[in-house]
Amino acid sequence: MAQVLIETSARHVHLTAEHIEILFGKGHELTHKKDLSQPGQFACEERVTVVGPKKELAGVSILGPARPASQVEISLTDARSIGVNAPIRESGDIAGSGACKLVGPCGEVELSEGVIAAKRHIHTTPEVAAEWGVADKQIVSVKVCSEGRCAILGDVVVRVSEKFAPAMHIDTDESNAAGCTPGMMGEILA
Repeated sequence: MAQVLIETSARHVHLTAEHIEILFGKGHELTHKKDLSQPGQFACEERVTVVGPKKELAGVSILGPARPASQVEISLTDARSIGVNAPIRESGDIAGSGACKLVGPCGEVELSEGVIAAKRHIHTTPEVAAEWGVADKQIVSVKVCSEGRCAILGDVVVRVSEKFAPAMHIDTDESNAAGCTPGMMGEILA
């Protein structure tokens, strides 16, 4: 029985170097706040406001380092509340996705696309994938049980790379529905 750590990925933004400078000033570099579970990834001190047609989300976290394309990852509840389209996609698959405005202390950026609800996914190394009997891009289900609530989360994509650390990422809607708590493990049902 393969067990994977379940992590809740709250709303966050990935920015290009160009957008960092527009939002925070010329020459600005993101300020490392804390490391995340995935090697090389970190939460930043900086925050932005995500603006949709109906409402805005203030104080949204930025994750570093800078990326080739800016991307906003929110839950479907967030998307509905601010009035934006957020298709369920893998990170980086932003073509034709939702639009929004980002507001920082020094400027604003209009994103014509880049708003998604992240597809449930498992990060893992090739060695651990072999132990678990799963392969890159395989779709699995994961059983998550908390006190008084069990859920089977389907359509979970496995992402295998030497650069990853084993963990499953779900958004806040999914985490709350399953009653997830820090350190909770899930059972992979391949």
